Amino acid sequence: QVQLVESGGELVQPGGSLRVSCAASGRTLSDNTMAWFRQAPGKEREFVAFIRWSDGKIDSAEGRFSISRDKAKNTMYLQMVNLKPEDTAVYYCAATDDTVFYSASYYRRPATYHHWGQGTQVTVSS
Repeated sequence: QVQLVESGGELVQPGGSLRVSCAASGRTLSDNTMAWFRQAPGKEREFVAFIRWSDGKIDSAEGRFSISRDKAKNTMYLQMVNLKPEDTAVYYCAATDDTVFYSASYYRRPATYHHWGQGTQVTVSS
């Protein structure tokens, strides 16, 4: 079982930057894929970015956001720049149990992921 805990969400002014973190514990991550999703009030959960733990393969839906991981700390990050009010959402991290990589489109789907964190609130407002 993998436990995920997000942190770092806060109130940021438009145009600002923020880095949120996801600390993983429990089972050792190896070939798992981890991802960031976000959900705004009244909207569906949407894909932000994923990273394959073993080789760092990434995919991102937003050019202003960068995903990375620190294997030694078992932590994944999402660096966000030039934030906009429409980026306001709860940001969730997620992990799969898959050890085989299927396709980028597969990992853009929330249903692909077996483990979820509780989320961290990011609010972009002046």
